[in-house]
Amino acid sequence: VEGKLLIRLDQSKDQLNWRLTIGCSLSGKWILHWGVSYVGDTGSEWDQPPKDMWPHGSIPIKDYAIETPFKKPSKDDTFHEVKIDFNPSSAIEAIHFILKDEETGASYQHKGRDFRVSLVNYLEDDGNMIQAKSSFGKWPDAVEQLPNMVLKAEASCDSKNENRRLEGFYEEQPIVKEVSVGNMVNVAIRKFPDAANIVLHLETDIPGDVVVHWGVCRDDAKTWEIPAVPYPPETTVFRNKALRTLLQPTGNGSRALFTLDEKLDGFLFVLKLEANSWVNFQGNDFYIPLSSARSVKGQSDSESEETSGKAHTDGIINEIRNLVSGLNSEKSLQTKVKEAKESILNEIEKLAAEAYSIFRSSTPSYPEEDSDADDAEPTINISSGTGSGFEILCQGFNWESNKSGRWYMELKEKASEISSLGFTVIWLPPPTESVSPEGYMPKDLYNLNSRYGTIDELKDLVKSLHGVGLKVLGDVVLNHRCAHYQNQNGVWNIFGGRLNWDDRAVVGDDPHFQGRGNKSSGDNFHAAPNIDHSQDFVRKDLIEWLCWLREEIGYDGWRLDFVRGFWGGYVKDYLDASEPYFAVGEYWDSLSYTYGEMDHNQDAHRQRIVDWINATNGTAGAFDVTTKGILHSALERREYWRLSDQKGKPPGVVGWWPSRAVTFIENHDTGSTQGHWRFPGGKEMQGYAYILTHPGTPAVFYDHIVSHHRSEIGALISLRNRNKIHCRSIVEIVKAERDVYAATIDDRVAMKIGPGYYEPPSGPQRWSLALEGYDYKVWEASS
Repeated sequence: VEGKLLIRLDQSKDQLNWRLTIGCSLSGKWILHWGVSYVGDTGSEWDQPPKDMWPHGSIPIKDYAIETPFKKPSKDDTFHEVKIDFNPSSAIEAIHFILKDEETGASYQHKGRDFRVSLVNYLEDDGNMIQAKSSFGKWPDAVEQLPNMVLKAEASCDSKNENRRLEGFYEEQPIVKEVSVGNMVNVAIRKFPDAANIVLHLETDIPGDVVVHWGVCRDDAKTWEIPAVPYPPETTVFRNKALRTLLQPTGNGSRALFTLDEKLDGFLFVLKLEANSWVNFQGNDFYIPLSSARSVKGQSDSESEETSGKAHTDGIINEIRNLVSGLNSEKSLQTKVKEAKESILNEIEKLAAEAYSIFRSSTPSYPEEDSDADDAEPTINISSGTGSGFEILCQGFNWESNKSGRWYMELKEKASEISSLGFTVIWLPPPTESVSPEGYMPKDLYNLNSRYGTIDELKDLVKSLHGVGLKVLGDVVLNHRCAHYQNQNGVWNIFGGRLNWDDRAVVGDDPHFQGRGNKSSGDNFHAAPNIDHSQDFVRKDLIEWLCWLREEIGYDGWRLDFVRGFWGGYVKDYLDASEPYFAVGEYWDSLSYTYGEMDHNQDAHRQRIVDWINATNGTAGAFDVTTKGILHSALERREYWRLSDQKGKPPGVVGWWPSRAVTFIENHDTGSTQGHWRFPGGKEMQGYAYILTHPGTPAVFYDHIVSHHRSEIGALISLRNRNKIHCRSIVEIVKAERDVYAATIDDRVAMKIGPGYYEPPSGPQRWSLALEGYDYKVWEASS
């Protein structure tokens, strides 16, 4: 919902005092969180205003601010305002504020910082200043479209600064409030006796025109098909792949009836709303099984049915479907959602593993009881999301590695050394010809002569790495590609080389590159044409390229660059086809901050990463950016309590989906010579003591391996391997306080980071100190 924040400074009626009025045109319960700064203050700290400035209803917030509720001028008005009166001869230099929505807890700032209204005319505008300009306007009596004008009235006032002079003004700032809405989509199917068809009724209360984009499938592969006629009214064919039906309006929404052949397996659909927005099921198509209608008919015809050989796996599948339904329904229960989600996801993972093992064997198998389960070795199952589960990843380059022109040969010389440290997987830089020397602006995907070396040198390197037992990840950039030629408008969007795509391969909603493709399924990367992965020819070509890299170069898996730019479902297609040993995606966005301070609760941030992993169907892991960011604040500010979430679990992705979390503290972007988000200096080993003892798949940056940290990192890797810590190991956080964090892992390892005190308790389990460094210790359990 869009509205306006209205700010006016003018003289009060008595002509002695001045008044700052702040209004909001959006409905809701609004709070003004505000304070002042005085002449001569340095820094950005607020002070509480003097008591005579407090409007009625204000309450103090610690010693630096107050909060004042907005009030309506009249009962029927949606406009809210706060009026602050002050003496112009006071020593107050500026009034600072932010707007808070009491209903949602959201805060509204000005360009990422607090609003600042200057009460003097000598302050420099640092970008968030609200002050007088040169035009004229009026204050609204009600919500209306107002011209962006400024009221100016001059008055000379005595002050501690001879240059002080107040100028009245009026200014508008746009404000957008997110409002949650709930709608229903109801689907019912019925099989009539002696009829060869199934009738499906779809109804929704979503307002406006709703189009059902639909098709049918004949088996569990859920491949879309166009069914035979009849179709509902207002139905059109979309690209010979699906049908689109405009739902017919009813009193409370819209609906349609679909007549379907009883031999079909399922009904697939998504909803297309106004403004070209879409509704799907957690990133996937809605799927309505039609087999239930057939089974109802079968039971009415016969009291008994023959049990098929699929009974056991069908039961697992139904149980998973029930759990997924439970996961969806729990979303409305705010107080239980995280606990329920964790429990359900764990159950789904167990059931999926059981179903997969049955699928791979010729006959159903059942796990045997193990009387000594605690001492059992962890089962090693290879999957692209986890590898073996015991992987330790080395990033085999930094931002400067391209400079020598022979990086492949330099790294080949270090292959044995890297392997001897205990690494199992190494991530190599992007191999393709690129506009940028680092490789992240690829051009001709089949040209593998890059600034790092030639294609033959790359093959030689991979062969050497395999020879010392290392799996090799290729860094593939699938989101964007630099063009070879310009179109008729001079825009670079025509590609050459073996993949000589035209502008249909470019998304249609990035104005920089005038693509003729569909709307992007993610965030645009504006430095190069973003590839439209919804195009069949694009996906086909990229699958062929990935399979060629696997066969020609010998890559074992992938590091996927900028996966925020396209839907994770396409990643699943690429991984299913190229069958990597291990794959990890870079899903990078900002953590949550309030007033420049990191929020303790980062659930929304890690949820976005988990959502992407889920869209890939768990075929890829993701770098745990959440954990890196929390480690920054915990170590920099000595706030180690941040390393435990509200449930007493690790607060990053590793706390929710550890088997898919690739933990790290630094990479070529954050560190090296770029230093976009450098890990706190001098505290790197605390970071490694955390990620190399905890679940997830830890990744170590090349610069740290060749630094003075090498021996300490090697010792931690050795300890991890010796104690068989893996991506699903169990963490018990035993201490998370201001100056210390401590945990035990699998009851085999205890660790602490921070200057505070911790020693594992003595008892039936004996602990011996294994490693110690600056502000970290690690213990091993003695048998």
